[in-house]
Order: sequence, then C-alpha cells, then structure tokens
Amino acid sequence: MEGQETGEQQQDRHVTDAHGPLFILDIAGIRGSMLPEVGGKGANLGELAGAGLPVPPGFCLTTAAYRYALSAIGLDKVFAALKGTSASQLDQLNGLAADARSLVLEAGVPAVISEAVRAAYGQLGDNVPVAVRSSATAEDLAFASFAGQQDTFLNVVGVESVLDAVSRCWASLWTDRAVTYRTTNGIDHASVTLAVVVQEMVDSATAGVMFTANPVTGNRHETVIDASPGLGEAVVSGAVNPDQYVVDVRHNAIVKRAVGDRQVEIRPIPGGGTERLERATGSGRDGQEDPQPCLSDPQILALADLGRKVQIHYGASQDAEWAIDQDGKLWLTQARPITTLYPQTTRTPPAPGEHAFLNFSLAQGLTRPLTPMGLAGIRLIASSVARTAAFDVPDPRSGPPPYYEAGQRIFFDLTAVVRSRVGRAIVPRVFDVMEARSATLIRGLFDDPRFRVTSRTPLKLIRHIAPVAARYRVPESLFRGLFRPASAMKRVERLGVDLRAALAVPPQATPHQRIGHVQRILGQELFATVPQVLPLPALGFAMLALVGRLLGDQAPKGELQAVIRGLPNNVTTEMDLALWQLASRIRKDTDAVASMAGSTAAELAGQYRNGELPAVAQAGLTSFLAMFGHRAVAEIDLGMPRWSDDPTHILGVVTNYLRLAEGAEAPDQQFARAAHEADEQIARFIARARLKSPLHAAVVRMALDRTRRFAGLRELPKYNLVLGLSAARKQLLLVGEELAAAQRIEHSRDIFFLDLDEAETALAGDDLKGLVAERREAYQQELRRRHIPRVLLSDGTEPEAAPRNAGIQRLGTLSGSPASAGRVTAPARVIMDPVGAHLEPGEILVAPSTDPGWTPLFLTAGGLVMEMGGPNSHGAVVAREYGIPAVVGVPDATSRLATGQRVTVDGAAGTVSVESPAGGTG
Repeated sequence: MEGQETGEQQQDRHVTDAHGPLFILDIAGIRGSMLPEVGGKGANLGELAGAGLPVPPGFCLTTAAYRYALSAIGLDKVFAALKGTSASQLDQLNGLAADARSLVLEAGVPAVISEAVRAAYGQLGDNVPVAVRSSATAEDLAFASFAGQQDTFLNVVGVESVLDAVSRCWASLWTDRAVTYRTTNGIDHASVTLAVVVQEMVDSATAGVMFTANPVTGNRHETVIDASPGLGEAVVSGAVNPDQYVVDVRHNAIVKRAVGDRQVEIRPIPGGGTERLERATGSGRDGQEDPQPCLSDPQILALADLGRKVQIHYGASQDAEWAIDQDGKLWLTQARPITTLYPQTTRTPPAPGEHAFLNFSLAQGLTRPLTPMGLAGIRLIASSVARTAAFDVPDPRSGPPPYYEAGQRIFFDLTAVVRSRVGRAIVPRVFDVMEARSATLIRGLFDDPRFRVTSRTPLKLIRHIAPVAARYRVPESLFRGLFRPASAMKRVERLGVDLRAALAVPPQATPHQRIGHVQRILGQELFATVPQVLPLPALGFAMLALVGRLLGDQAPKGELQAVIRGLPNNVTTEMDLALWQLASRIRKDTDAVASMAGSTAAELAGQYRNGELPAVAQAGLTSFLAMFGHRAVAEIDLGMPRWSDDPTHILGVVTNYLRLAEGAEAPDQQFARAAHEADEQIARFIARARLKSPLHAAVVRMALDRTRRFAGLRELPKYNLVLGLSAARKQLLLVGEELAAAQRIEHSRDIFFLDLDEAETALAGDDLKGLVAERREAYQQELRRRHIPRVLLSDGTEPEAAPRNAGIQRLGTLSGSPASAGRVTAPARVIMDPVGAHLEPGEILVAPSTDPGWTPLFLTAGGLVMEMGGPNSHGAVVAREYGIPAVVGVPDATSRLATGQRVTVDGAAGTVSVESPAGGTG
C-alpha cells in the first residue's frame, strides 16, 4: 500500500468535479457528526482518520448519491405497498424486496456519479484493489445495529468492478432480511438511505478484531484480540477459530494466549476476488503440524496500544477491526462502540481499590430501569435509612455514600460487607432466602484477594443498628408482640392511618410546596414505618424457627411450611383475593359477563374511565382501587403508572379469572383450606410437644400463634412504602401539569424524566423538553436490555459471566432454588411483563422476576418458574401461600423455555424439566 496523502491532497480528489462535494467525500474529510450523509461505517472511518489513526485511504459515496440514483426508479410504489404489509406477511415482504432489488440493479450508477467515482478511484492509484462496503445510516448504533445486513465486496479491482459493487451495495439495502428487520422494528423504509465506502484494501498477513474491554466479563482493564492469518473477514464472519490474546492494559501485560486451529484462511486473488483456503485439523500455517501464534508479543502490545488510543478518542470501549500488512504495518479498518457492555456506575467510589456493587433493583424483583424521578425518590429514601443508621449523608438528594446507579438501576456498594467477617457471616445468608444466585456471587468474592477481610469485629455493625433500634423502640415492639399481640396489631393498624394522614397535601399548595412535600414524604416519613412494622414478621418467623429447634425431627421442613400457608394479615394476599371476589361477583351477573365478553382490557379500562362498565364491575373496581390503586407493576419506581392511573392490567386479570372453568377450586376456597390445614398442623405440633412436657406444648402453642398472627405482615412495610410513593407521584403530576401548561415540558408525565432539582429549575423558567427527550430515548434503550448483572465490580467485571454449568443438571433440565413444594406438568407461558399478559388457567408462569403487581396471575397459575429470587423472595412466598409448585433463581429461564412447551416443575427438588417442544399456544 502506498503512503497516505496529506489531507489537502485528499480533499482535492472531489473538488475538481462540480458534483463531487455532493456525491463523493474523501474519508479524511469526514467526521463522526456526518452519519446522515455517510452512514455509520463512513462516519467512524472518517473520525478515526481525522484523529490521526492509521486508516487506509479511500472515499465515500454519500446518501445523496443513493437518493439521486433512486429518484427516477419509482420506488414510491414499493414504499406504499410496504406500509400496508406486516412483519408476519413474509411472502409479500420478500416479493416487494425482490422488486426493489431489481429496480436498483437495473438503474445502475448514474453517469454523473459514475464520473465522480472514476476520478476518485483513479487518484487512489492504477487499478488499486479496494474493499467496497455498505454504510447504512442506522448501522452500528446501539440496540439497532444493521451490521451484516448490507453487503461487503473485497479485493475489487478496476473501476467497472467498483461501479458494479456500488450498485450491488445499494441493492443490499433491499435484501429479504433487511426489509423484514425494518418492518419488524417499525423503521420507515423510505427514511433509510445508504452510503458506500470504497477503501484501499490491506493485503494483510494477519487480521482480526479487538475489543478494548472484555466483552464476556465486562472487565474494562482487559483488551481482547482475536487474530488469524489472511483477511479479517474470516474472523469477523466467524468462519475461523482464531487466536485469542488478552492484555491487561493497566500493566501492559499479556495475560492470556490461546492459539486457535485457524482451519480457514481468506486470501485475495490477483486480479480481483478472494479465495477460501481450508486446512486439516492440527495443520499449522505453511505445513507446520502445530499452529504457531500469528502475532508476536510486540504486535499484540502495539494493537492494545492502538485500541487504547481509539478508546481515548471516543471516550468509550470500542470494537475495532484491524489488519497488519505484508510489511508489518498496522492498520485500523473499523471501530464502533461495544454495545453489549453493561454500563459502569455513574460515579466513581471515593475509596481506592476494587469495589463490588450489588444490584438492589434485581433484589427487589425489578429487571426494568427506573425513571430519573424514580431514582431520585429511591435516593431520598436510602438517605433517610442511612441517616437514621448514623451514616454521614452530605446531600440527601444525591443518596447515601453506599448508593450507586448503573444502567438506570440501583446498586449498593458491598465492599465493606465482603471485607467484614460479620458481613460475610450475615449478608449471604439473608440473600440465600431472598435472591439465592446473588448469595452465591457474594460468596464467590470471598476468595478474591482484593476483598480480603479487614474488619473482624461486630462493633461497626452495632454502631449503625443500635440507633435505629433505639429510635423506633424495636425491643419494645418485640416484647409487645410476644406478650401483648393484640396490642401490637392495633399499633400496626394505627400506623397505617397515621401514614395516610401524613401524606395529605392541601389542594391550594404551590408547586414548590408540593416538591417540598415530596421530599418530606420520601426523605422522612416513609422509612419510619419500616422499623415499626418489620420486627413483628421477623418475630413470627423466628417463632417458627424456634418450633423447629424444639421439636427437631418431629417438625420436618414441609410441615413447618404448612403453618405459613393461608396466613392472615397479608396485604398482598388480601389484594389478590379481593380481586378474585370482584370477578366472582361479576360472574354471578350474566348480563355483566355478556357485556364484558369480547372486549379487550384496554377497552374495558376506557369504559371504566367513562363510567360505562356494568354496575357490579364499575362499583367493585372503584372499591378495589380505593384500597389497592396505589400499587403497580415495578411499583418502587414512582414514575410508573399506578393501577388507579390505568386499570388496564387489573381488568385483564379480572377477565382472565372470568374464563376459569366452573368446578375448579376457587382461590378463596384454596386459601381457606390452606388456613384450615395450617391449624390442623399446629394442633399436631402441639400434641407432639406435649409428649415432651406441658411446658414444651405451651411454648409451641404460643410460638405458632405469633407466627400465624405476624408472619403475614412481611408484606406491609412495602405496601406502606408504595403508598407513599404513590402519594408523591400524585403531587409530582400536579407539578408536571403546571410545567406542561407553561410549555417547559411537553406533558405532565414528562416530569418523571427529571429529578427534583431539575423540576425546580423548570419551575424557575428553564425549557427542559430537550433533556426529557434525551432521557426518554436512554430509558427506551435500557428497557431493551435483557442481560442485567446481579453483582458488578468497579472495573466493569460481572462475576456471574464466568463459565457456569450449575444451571443445567442434565439435557432438558434446568435447576434453581426450591421455593414451593409440589410437582406439576403443564404448558409453559413465558411472560416478561404482566400488563396485558394472557395466562391460561393451569399454565406454568415463567417470568424474570415478580413483585406484588404480578401476584394476581398466581391465582390461576399451575406453577411458577423465576429467573430471580430465593426461597423467601416475594414470588416464592406467595407461591407457597397459594400452594403452587415453584422454582426460583433459574438462570435464563425466560430464554431457555418457550411458551407452549410442556414442562415439569418440581418445587421440592428445584428443577424444571422440558417434556416437549414448544407448541402453538403462544
């Protein structure tokens, strides 16, 4: 390859032609901001060249050239036909795609563009081999990559071949796959244009790809290089098992070398085109039996250094393509962001060394991101907790020191916990029953020397727990629960009344007063309810454990679990049964059932808002929402609509209940039966204890009475918390209405894409519509993210990304944590979002996680499989309440199982077995 020209010489290539600046741009004159004109590939190459990085020379046919070429073809008819064709109509889509390709190829390259191409190609040299690549305007963008959906032509020699390749690139925008992709993703075909990059070929001795962060583990300090002899296409396309090298960029050290078999090599053919060479397994290059590394150590380190420069330029980890020519010169042929990495925390820990962060969102059963205002609310609540526990919190709106955010989700710094002997003893055990896989990951950090124990006494823990216990009289609550249980329950009931009174705001309050009220609710009132309630359910479960200790083998685990089925005083169970009873009342009114039949949940919600539902449904739903309307799916995010805002989900559940076959045991009957069986089991335990002594019998009787009274209260702290979040949401919506009326934001709901400080800024006069639009786009991107780490290290590493086989016991069997005993075989129903979900009675509900917004589905489910959770997580507890078999903490269950598959859920063994392929029920 000849030496690169100066930027001035390169710019002159298209200046001589009047149409050149419109249709042809030199790579050196392109910048990243020009994506609409030159597409993603062209913009990236130009940006790299402009940064002084070694990019092969070339030029780009702009999107204007594509539009000019197609202007007289008549694609308008194709565009119109595509608008009326859905993604499911594959035959029609493929036919329209073929029509478009034919029209583009027949048109060829117009003369005015052809002349500009000839001039630009001629200035590269005499019949210089080039690569001709499509560069789509939406290519390589995060979450919407078109990479690989347009054609690439390698080792193109001669101007006529170049023009033919350009025409074929244009046509590649209309492959069946590209058209189907755009239709499926709602992308307007007429809005998508294509540029074409023509770039001098590197006759590479070795080529490949490089990631400036480890794409598997997420480690930002590791550069991973894949390399193979010949053209890089073999590596990029996955045709070869390449060498792999890993460089620790902090120490400039090669930490891994793995030589691939490299059985395939793609080489340029003199005169144009490429050939694919294949070698027998075990045969190295040039006939050697054992393949040797295709990169030397200096080359590996030089590549890593080049990757570092690219990353510094872009300010983000990069996926780069590179080549080393026959003279040993290193070239950069592409770079783009690595879109699969989970974001690092938004702020860097102040203390030096590695830090470990626990995903609190997942621990709460929340896989989706939180809105900006939702995060602001959690920061205030977390600050309230921290201040009560004697932590220093400089700014409550920023959250306490251990609080972090990443990917619009909540994380807490666990470093102090894993470096503490007491923390190691307590926290994993808590997560064993809440989120078992997180517990395993936390324990995995114990062997990491970066997290060695530095604190060996419980004094620090006591220093933070004691103020909470003292302020909220926790010992007194426990004493009252033990010896005056009726009084303890009355105090809990009064607490709810007092909380509702504290949440009230005068109707005439100003927007600033409403924001101040929100800060008071979240920063002071809400957490105070938790330590006043939580000791009682903790006491209830402690009493159950005491009975297990007293009776030993005479109190097996399964019988102890029977005691906590059909529990009273559980607000989530009460909510689900209230919804079932509403459906039962509607079922008795045949006219109401007939009126509602055939309507979608959304249509029924519209009728409810207009007061047009049948009277029994209208009144019943109003009553239900008065008590439970503050709840929602993903309810810890105050940016999420409450059921009182939109009852579509609830009406969908009601219509699902109405379809239950007559004769099936009703959920309220199941609950009553479970409560009766619990009483019978308690009587048996007391009888066994009496054989030991009358004192044993008295202790067991009292202990299990407290268990039945108080264990159901475990749901109440969150119920109260969500009540406060809902009240805060109402106030913020009123502020949002004022901001929308003043045209500071588009809609009142946009306030949830601001934080409290920004809302006050908008009240002061700032127009924040642009900021809201950016936030909404980022939120939508995070909504599409499927992989969410449970634990994240400060260098970006995901401990869970290490190879694991524990999730599969045998072919067709998945394993997790036993959550609710029982065995059931039924069709699976994979549900990612309960809103609008359809679950046939008896089907196995397969979900990423659940919160109270999901539990109405449990009443008709035959079993439960969850990716998240532990034996005492919310979904597991409710499953036991309803007596349905459940397995939780099953890795990737929603992707490994498919709707319609017959699966067997063994809740005692913690296994899920696939009995048949997916059927047609989805």
